[in-house]
Amino acid sequence: MGHDHPADRHHHHHLKDQLVKTDGPWPFTTQRVYQRIDQSLVVWRSRDYRKQLAADHADRIASLFTLLQRGLWMPQTLNWWIGLIFALGSFLFALGSVFSLSPDLARRFALQSSTINAIYFAGSIPFTTAAYLQLFQVANAAPRSRRRRFPQLFGWFPKNIGWLSCALQFPGTLLFNINTWDAMLPGLDWVQQDLVIWAPNFVGSVLFLASGYLGFVETCHAYWDWKPASLSWWITFTNLLGCIGFMIAAVYAVVLPKPRLTDAATLATEFTLFGAVFFFIGSLLMLPEAARSTSNS
Repeated sequence: MGHDHPADRHHHHHLKDQLVKTDGPWPFTTQRVYQRIDQSLVVWRSRDYRKQLAADHADRIASLFTLLQRGLWMPQTLNWWIGLIFALGSFLFALGSVFSLSPDLARRFALQSSTINAIYFAGSIPFTTAAYLQLFQVANAAPRSRRRRFPQLFGWFPKNIGWLSCALQFPGTLLFNINTWDAMLPGLDWVQQDLVIWAPNFVGSVLFLASGYLGFVETCHAYWDWKPASLSWWITFTNLLGCIGFMIAAVYAVVLPKPRLTDAATLATEFTLFGAVFFFIGSLLMLPEAARSTSNS
Protein backbone atom coordinates (compact mmCIF):
# COMPACT_ATOMS: atom_id res chain seq x y z
CA MET A 1 0.00 0.00 0.00
CA GLY A 2 1.52 3.27 -1.08
CA HIS A 3 1.22 6.66 0.52
CA ASP A 4 0.55 8.52 -2.74
CA HIS A 5 -2.87 8.12 -4.27
CA PRO A 6 -2.92 7.76 -8.08
CA ALA A 7 -4.75 11.08 -8.20
CA ASP A 8 -1.75 12.75 -6.57
CA ARG A 9 0.44 11.46 -9.37
CA HIS A 10 -2.05 12.49 -12.02
CA HIS A 11 0.20 15.23 -13.38
CA HIS A 12 2.37 12.56 -15.02
CA HIS A 13 -0.44 12.24 -17.56
CA HIS A 14 0.06 15.89 -18.44
CA LEU A 15 3.79 16.05 -19.14
CA LYS A 16 3.06 17.95 -22.36
CA ASP A 17 0.48 20.15 -20.66
CA GLN A 18 1.21 23.15 -18.49
CA LEU A 19 -0.28 23.33 -15.01
CA VAL A 20 -1.79 26.81 -14.79
CA LYS A 21 -3.90 26.61 -11.62
CA THR A 22 -4.53 24.48 -8.55
CA ASP A 23 -7.38 24.80 -6.08
CA GLY A 24 -8.45 23.17 -2.87
CA PRO A 25 -8.79 23.72 0.86
CA TRP A 26 -5.37 23.45 2.47
CA PRO A 27 -3.69 20.94 2.69
CA PHE A 28 -5.64 19.23 -0.11
CA THR A 29 -5.67 19.74 -3.87
CA THR A 30 -9.14 19.15 -5.30
CA GLN A 31 -8.81 20.79 -8.73
CA ARG A 32 -6.07 21.33 -11.28
CA VAL A 33 -6.27 23.25 -14.56
CA TYR A 34 -3.86 22.36 -17.37
CA GLN A 35 -3.23 24.19 -20.63
CA ARG A 36 -2.57 22.05 -23.66
CA ILE A 37 -0.25 22.90 -26.53
CA ASP A 38 -3.27 24.04 -28.54
CA GLN A 39 -4.10 26.49 -25.69
CA SER A 40 -7.23 24.56 -24.68
CA LEU A 41 -7.79 23.93 -21.00
CA VAL A 42 -8.15 20.57 -19.26
CA VAL A 43 -9.72 20.49 -15.78
CA TRP A 44 -9.01 17.65 -13.35
CA ARG A 45 -11.26 17.36 -10.29
CA SER A 46 -10.77 15.06 -7.33
CA ARG A 47 -14.36 13.77 -7.07
CA ASP A 48 -14.64 13.18 -10.82
CA TYR A 49 -11.36 11.26 -10.79
CA ARG A 50 -12.11 9.00 -7.82
CA LYS A 51 -15.62 8.21 -9.09
CA GLN A 52 -14.44 7.99 -12.72
CA LEU A 53 -16.92 10.57 -13.97
CA ALA A 54 -16.78 12.20 -17.37
CA ALA A 55 -15.65 15.78 -17.90
CA ASP A 56 -17.31 18.29 -15.60
CA HIS A 57 -19.28 20.03 -18.35
CA ALA A 58 -22.03 17.50 -17.59
CA ASP A 59 -22.02 18.37 -13.88
CA ARG A 60 -24.88 20.84 -14.12
CA ILE A 61 -28.08 20.71 -12.15
CA ALA A 62 -29.72 21.90 -15.39
CA SER A 63 -28.79 18.52 -16.89
CA LEU A 64 -30.54 16.70 -14.03
CA PHE A 65 -33.57 15.50 -16.02
CA THR A 66 -31.45 14.16 -18.90
CA LEU A 67 -28.99 12.51 -16.53
CA LEU A 68 -31.84 11.10 -14.43
CA GLN A 69 -33.34 9.39 -17.49
CA ARG A 70 -29.99 7.76 -18.22
CA GLY A 71 -29.20 7.04 -14.57
CA LEU A 72 -32.43 5.29 -13.59
CA TRP A 73 -31.07 1.89 -14.63
CA MET A 74 -27.28 1.47 -14.74
CA PRO A 75 -26.59 -1.79 -12.88
CA GLN A 76 -23.26 -2.18 -14.69
CA THR A 77 -21.95 0.94 -12.91
CA LEU A 78 -20.58 0.93 -9.36
CA ASN A 79 -21.64 4.56 -8.77
CA TRP A 80 -25.27 3.58 -9.47
CA TRP A 81 -25.14 0.77 -6.91
CA ILE A 82 -23.54 3.02 -4.30
CA GLY A 83 -26.33 5.59 -4.68
CA LEU A 84 -29.07 2.94 -4.65
CA ILE A 85 -27.71 1.13 -1.57
CA PHE A 86 -27.23 4.39 0.35
CA ALA A 87 -30.81 5.32 -0.57
CA LEU A 88 -32.07 2.01 0.84
CA GLY A 89 -30.27 2.55 4.15
CA SER A 90 -31.54 6.12 4.38
CA PHE A 91 -35.10 5.02 3.63
CA LEU A 92 -35.04 2.41 6.42
CA PHE A 93 -33.64 4.96 8.90
CA ALA A 94 -36.39 7.39 7.91
CA LEU A 95 -39.00 4.63 8.18
CA GLY A 96 -37.86 3.67 11.69
CA SER A 97 -37.95 7.32 12.72
CA VAL A 98 -41.48 7.84 11.36
CA PHE A 99 -42.77 4.81 13.26
CA SER A 100 -41.01 6.01 16.44
CA LEU A 101 -42.59 9.44 16.15
CA SER A 102 -46.04 8.04 15.29
CA PRO A 103 -47.11 5.44 17.90
CA ASP A 104 -50.58 5.24 16.34
CA LEU A 105 -49.07 4.38 12.96
CA ALA A 106 -46.78 1.80 14.57
CA ARG A 107 -49.78 0.20 16.33
CA ARG A 108 -51.66 0.06 13.05
CA PHE A 109 -48.84 -2.09 11.65
CA ALA A 110 -48.55 -3.99 14.97
CA LEU A 111 -44.97 -2.77 15.41
CA GLN A 112 -43.35 -2.80 18.83
CA SER A 113 -40.24 -0.81 19.79
CA SER A 114 -38.07 -3.91 19.28
CA THR A 115 -39.29 -4.19 15.68
CA ILE A 116 -38.63 -0.50 15.07
CA ASN A 117 -35.10 -0.92 16.43
CA ALA A 118 -34.68 -3.86 14.02
CA ILE A 119 -35.63 -1.52 11.14
CA TYR A 120 -32.82 0.84 12.18
CA PHE A 121 -30.37 -2.09 12.32
CA ALA A 122 -31.51 -3.26 8.88
CA GLY A 123 -30.85 0.27 7.60
CA SER A 124 -27.32 0.28 8.99
CA ILE A 125 -26.31 -2.69 6.79
CA PRO A 126 -26.79 -0.90 3.42
CA PHE A 127 -24.95 2.12 4.87
CA THR A 128 -21.93 -0.07 5.64
CA THR A 129 -22.12 -1.82 2.28
CA ALA A 130 -22.25 1.39 0.24
CA ALA A 131 -19.59 3.09 2.39
CA TYR A 132 -17.21 0.19 1.79
CA LEU A 133 -17.90 0.23 -1.95
CA GLN A 134 -16.96 3.93 -1.98
CA LEU A 135 -13.76 3.22 -0.04
CA PHE A 136 -12.87 0.35 -2.39
CA GLN A 137 -13.58 2.58 -5.38
CA VAL A 138 -11.34 5.43 -4.27
CA ALA A 139 -8.56 3.04 -3.18
CA ASN A 140 -8.45 1.75 -6.76
CA ALA A 141 -9.12 5.01 -8.59
CA ALA A 142 -6.78 4.76 -11.55
CA PRO A 143 -7.16 4.22 -15.29
CA ARG A 144 -7.32 0.53 -16.15
CA SER A 145 -3.92 0.71 -17.84
CA ARG A 146 -2.30 1.69 -14.52
CA ARG A 147 -4.27 -0.44 -12.05
CA ARG A 148 -2.54 -2.93 -9.83
CA ARG A 149 -2.84 -6.59 -10.63
CA PHE A 150 -4.76 -7.14 -7.41
CA PRO A 151 -7.22 -4.48 -6.21
CA GLN A 152 -6.63 -2.80 -2.87
CA LEU A 153 -9.24 -3.56 -0.25
CA PHE A 154 -8.79 -0.32 1.71
CA GLY A 155 -5.68 1.55 0.56
CA TRP A 156 -3.80 4.11 2.61
CA PHE A 157 -3.86 7.60 1.09
CA PRO A 158 -4.36 10.03 4.01
CA LYS A 159 -3.21 12.99 1.91
CA ASN A 160 -6.05 12.44 -0.56
CA ILE A 161 -9.27 14.19 0.46
CA GLY A 162 -11.58 11.75 -1.33
CA TRP A 163 -9.96 8.71 0.26
CA LEU A 164 -9.96 10.38 3.68
CA SER A 165 -13.68 11.17 3.41
CA CYS A 166 -14.51 7.55 2.54
CA ALA A 167 -12.08 6.15 5.13
CA LEU A 168 -13.77 8.13 7.91
CA GLN A 169 -17.29 7.24 6.82
CA PHE A 170 -16.74 3.47 6.69
CA PRO A 171 -15.83 2.96 10.39
CA GLY A 172 -18.67 5.36 11.21
CA THR A 173 -21.08 2.95 9.53
CA LEU A 174 -19.58 0.02 11.49
CA LEU A 175 -20.29 1.93 14.71
CA PHE A 176 -23.89 2.44 13.54
CA ASN A 177 -24.09 -1.34 13.04
CA ILE A 178 -23.00 -1.79 16.66
CA ASN A 179 -25.26 0.83 18.21
CA THR A 180 -28.39 -0.20 16.27
CA TRP A 181 -27.75 -3.86 17.14
CA ASP A 182 -27.23 -3.04 20.82
CA ALA A 183 -30.45 -0.98 20.82
CA MET A 184 -32.29 -4.28 20.37
CA LEU A 185 -30.87 -5.67 23.64
CA PRO A 186 -33.48 -5.76 26.44
CA GLY A 187 -33.09 -4.64 30.05
CA LEU A 188 -30.12 -2.26 29.78
CA ASP A 189 -29.67 0.33 32.53
CA TRP A 190 -28.72 3.90 31.68
CA VAL A 191 -24.95 3.32 31.98
CA GLN A 192 -25.11 0.30 29.70
CA GLN A 193 -27.25 2.21 27.21
CA ASP A 194 -24.72 5.03 27.11
CA LEU A 195 -21.77 2.63 26.70
CA VAL A 196 -23.12 0.30 24.04
CA ILE A 197 -25.75 2.41 22.27
CA TRP A 198 -25.04 6.11 22.71
CA ALA A 199 -21.20 6.08 22.62
CA PRO A 200 -20.86 4.27 19.27
CA ASN A 201 -23.71 6.40 17.92
CA PHE A 202 -21.95 9.61 18.98
CA VAL A 203 -18.50 8.60 17.68
CA GLY A 204 -20.02 7.27 14.46
CA SER A 205 -21.87 10.56 13.98
CA VAL A 206 -18.63 12.52 14.48
CA LEU A 207 -16.93 10.39 11.81
CA PHE A 208 -19.91 10.88 9.49
CA LEU A 209 -19.80 14.65 10.02
CA ALA A 210 -16.05 14.81 9.30
CA SER A 211 -16.51 12.61 6.24
CA GLY A 212 -19.47 14.65 4.99
CA TYR A 213 -17.59 17.92 5.35
CA LEU A 214 -14.52 16.60 3.51
CA GLY A 215 -16.76 15.32 0.71
CA PHE A 216 -18.45 18.71 0.55
CA VAL A 217 -15.27 20.81 0.40
CA GLU A 218 -13.93 18.41 -2.24
CA THR A 219 -16.67 19.72 -4.57
CA CYS A 220 -16.27 23.33 -3.36
CA HIS A 221 -12.47 23.44 -3.87
CA ALA A 222 -12.55 25.62 -0.75
CA TYR A 223 -13.65 25.37 2.89
CA TRP A 224 -17.06 26.62 1.79
CA ASP A 225 -18.67 27.66 -1.47
CA TRP A 226 -22.13 28.04 -2.96
CA LYS A 227 -22.38 26.14 -6.26
CA PRO A 228 -26.08 25.51 -6.92
CA ALA A 229 -25.40 24.86 -10.62
CA SER A 230 -23.34 21.76 -9.79
CA LEU A 231 -25.02 18.38 -9.34
CA SER A 232 -22.05 16.95 -7.39
CA TRP A 233 -22.18 19.96 -5.07
CA TRP A 234 -25.86 19.27 -4.32
CA ILE A 235 -25.06 15.62 -3.58
CA THR A 236 -22.37 16.48 -1.06
CA PHE A 237 -24.33 19.42 0.38
CA THR A 238 -27.45 17.33 1.09
CA ASN A 239 -25.23 14.56 2.49
CA LEU A 240 -23.58 17.11 4.79
CA LEU A 241 -27.02 18.24 6.00
CA GLY A 242 -27.79 14.59 6.69
CA CYS A 243 -24.57 14.22 8.69
CA ILE A 244 -25.46 17.33 10.71
CA GLY A 245 -28.89 15.86 11.44
CA PHE A 246 -27.35 12.60 12.69
CA MET A 247 -24.86 14.52 14.84
CA ILE A 248 -27.55 16.61 16.54
CA ALA A 249 -29.64 13.47 17.04
CA ALA A 250 -26.71 11.77 18.76
CA VAL A 251 -26.28 14.71 21.15
CA TYR A 252 -29.92 14.49 22.24
CA ALA A 253 -29.83 10.67 22.45
CA VAL A 254 -27.61 10.54 25.56
CA VAL A 255 -29.28 8.70 28.47
CA LEU A 256 -29.09 10.29 31.93
CA PRO A 257 -29.66 8.65 35.36
CA LYS A 258 -32.71 10.79 36.00
CA PRO A 259 -35.98 9.97 34.26
CA ARG A 260 -35.39 10.67 30.60
CA LEU A 261 -36.82 13.84 29.17
CA THR A 262 -39.39 12.92 26.56
CA ASP A 263 -38.55 16.07 24.63
CA ALA A 264 -34.89 15.01 24.27
CA ALA A 265 -35.82 11.55 23.04
CA THR A 266 -38.28 13.03 20.56
CA LEU A 267 -35.73 15.55 19.31
CA ALA A 268 -33.18 12.77 18.84
CA THR A 269 -35.67 10.87 16.66
CA GLU A 270 -36.73 13.99 14.76
CA PHE A 271 -33.14 14.86 13.88
CA THR A 272 -32.51 11.24 12.89
CA LEU A 273 -35.43 11.60 10.49
CA PHE A 274 -34.04 14.94 9.27
CA GLY A 275 -30.64 13.35 8.64
CA ALA A 276 -32.12 10.29 6.92
CA VAL A 277 -34.29 12.37 4.58
CA PHE A 278 -31.36 14.51 3.41
CA PHE A 279 -29.15 11.44 3.06
CA PHE A 280 -31.93 9.86 0.98
CA ILE A 281 -32.06 12.93 -1.30
CA GLY A 282 -28.28 12.95 -1.70
CA SER A 283 -28.28 9.22 -2.45
CA LEU A 284 -30.96 9.55 -5.13
CA LEU A 285 -29.01 12.40 -6.73
CA MET A 286 -26.08 9.99 -7.07
CA LEU A 287 -28.13 8.05 -9.64
CA PRO A 288 -28.12 10.82 -12.29
CA GLU A 289 -24.48 11.52 -11.39
CA ALA A 290 -23.76 7.86 -12.18
CA ALA A 291 -24.84 8.59 -15.76
CA ARG A 292 -21.53 10.46 -16.08
CA SER A 293 -19.56 7.32 -15.21
CA THR A 294 -16.80 6.50 -17.69
CA SER A 295 -16.13 3.02 -16.31
CA ASN A 296 -18.28 0.06 -15.36
CA SER A 297 -16.27 -0.64 -12.25
